[in-house]
Amino acid sequence: MNAFEDRLSRVAALRPRAPVSGPRPNAGASSNSEQLIRLLGGECRTNRLGGHLQVHCRFPQPRAEALSYRALQLIAPGASDSICDIRQWLFLDTETTGLAGGTGTYAFLVGVAWWEEDGFAVAQYFMRDHGEEPSLLLEVLEHLDQRRVLVTFNGKSFDWPLLQTRFQMTRMGAVRERLAHLDLLHLARQIWRLSLQSVALTQLERHVLQLDRGSDIPSETIPQRYFDFLRGGPPEAMAEVFHHNQLDLCGLASLALRIGSILDNPESRECGAGELFGISRMLQRRGDIPRRSGFINGPWMKACPRPRSW
Repeated sequence: MNAFEDRLSRVAALRPRAPVSGPRPNAGASSNSEQLIRLLGGECRTNRLGGHLQVHCRFPQPRAEALSYRALQLIAPGASDSICDIRQWLFLDTETTGLAGGTGTYAFLVGVAWWEEDGFAVAQYFMRDHGEEPSLLLEVLEHLDQRRVLVTFNGKSFDWPLLQTRFQMTRMGAVRERLAHLDLLHLARQIWRLSLQSVALTQLERHVLQLDRGSDIPSETIPQRYFDFLRGGPPEAMAEVFHHNQLDLCGLASLALRIGSILDNPESRECGAGELFGISRMLQRRGDIPRRSGFINGPWMKACPRPRSW
């Protein structure tokens, strides 16, 4: 199959399935969607706009920790005091049909997460075909209305503009303005770009958070896994995409806590020289010159070897 034919087949796979009248023979035994539901422990959810697949799970870690107002003001300068209640934060991560963006890209899996009393809650919404997109987006919109501090990784450039486009394309109406949008990629670049070769989330988990994902799939394989699923492929490959999305959300929350803790009191968090220098550059950009001078001239900074690009 040449490249043009492959593109056509992908477009065809995104078309809504034709409605079937009468009972579906052997639907429970043959449907890869129903097999996926059983694998994930999910459920079919319906609302006024249709149906979709939904998965809810809860993780014991990361647990919510109070972040200081000083650190939060560095994370989101000028934001209202509402960002101080981190239980009102909504973590967002999407899995899409491609990275090009625009009207032809769909968020087929949207994961949102938040802190509750007994752990870290994750909800995932999946469209089994193109016709389920409005139902999925309606559920996501309800979460966005409940928690208006959004936390993403590269979300300002990709996830959030993509969702806004999909809301407009499906005529969902206007989305309430966020009280704050914390894109941790921009903060990670300022803090770690001099000490790490890459600030991808998986690299930050490994080198900054000391987290091991274990067996995880390459993110570049995700769009093809979805196209294969739409063509009736085995559900196990798609179940791994759900697991990848859950790991992204947990890693995102852990990174937010780490950034908040080192911005509040870096000298007590065993920061390396590269991290301290990155924080000092951030403070300089934010106009906090006295505190920056304390980092540069402090005894912990003088005792550390200088980063490569000092």
